Amino acid sequence: MTTTLAIANQKGGVAKTTTVASLGAALAELDYKVLLVDLDPQACLTFSLGVDPEDLEISVHHVLTKGVDPAEVILATEDGVDLLPATIELARAEADLLTRTGREHVIKSLVEQLDEDGHGYDWILLDCPPSLGVLTVAALTAAQGVLIPLQCETLSHRGVGQLLDTVHDVRRFTNRKLEVWGVLPTIFDGRTNHSRTVLETISDTYDLEVIEPPIPKTIKFAEAPAAGRSILSTSRSSKGAKAYREVAGNLIKRSQRPKARAVRKKA
Repeated sequence: MTTTLAIANQKGGVAKTTTVASLGAALAELDYKVLLVDLDPQACLTFSLGVDPEDLEISVHHVLTKGVDPAEVILATEDGVDLLPATIELARAEADLLTRTGREHVIKSLVEQLDEDGHGYDWILLDCPPSLGVLTVAALTAAQGVLIPLQCETLSHRGVGQLLDTVHDVRRFTNRKLEVWGVLPTIFDGRTNHSRTVLETISDTYDLEVIEPPIPKTIKFAEAPAAGRSILSTSRSSKGAKAYREVAGNLIKRSQRPKARAVRKKA
C-alpha cells in the first residue's frame, strides 16, 4: 500500500523542499520506491534534483489541469527517486482549478491513477507550496499524513495554528483519515537554548508530536542543490544526512502505527 505524506508549512524558509528531497533519498536508500511531487510554482524541488524547469515542456501543471497522464511527466533522478516536476506554469493552477468541481481531489485522483496503472510506489511525498490555497488543500486531501517542518525560531511557529485549522477543515470535508504526524524541527542550532524553548512551546501549545532527531543547521544543505542532488548524495556522512536517515526510519515506524490507536493516543 502506498503511503502518501504531505510536507506542508505556509511559511517559507523552513527547509520544506530540503526535507522532501532528503527524506525521499533516505527512503530510496532503504529500497522503497519513491515518488516526489513538486507542487510549488517556484519549482525548487525540481531544480534541486538536477532538472531545469525551463527545459520542461510538460509538468505537474498539465497533469492537474489538462488531464495529462502522470506517467508521461514523471522523471527518474540520480538520487534514486522519481519526480513529478513543476514549472512556473503551476502558478496558474490555483486560478484554473478555482471554479472546477472536485478541485480538492485532483491530487488524490493522480495518486489513485498511478496505483491503478501499477506503478507500485511505496511512498509519495508531496512538496506543498508556501500557502494554504487550492494546491495545499488538494495535497492534504490526498495524504494519509502531514509533516510540518518548522524552523526553531519564535516567528516560525506563528502560522502553525492556521495550518492546523486548514487540516481540521480538510478532515471535516474532504479527508476524514488525515493525521498530523508531527513537527520536524529544522535548521536546528543545538548550541542555543532558544531553539529548544521554541520547540517545547510548539509541542505544548498545539499538542503535536515532535519527530526526532532535529535537523541540524549546516552549510552542506545549501551546497547540495547546486549539484542537483540531495545531501545524502553530496555529503553522505554529514550530520544532516545522518539526521534525515534517522527521521526516515522513524517515519516508516509512524506509517505502521495503527491509525485508530494513534488518534486515541493524541486525544
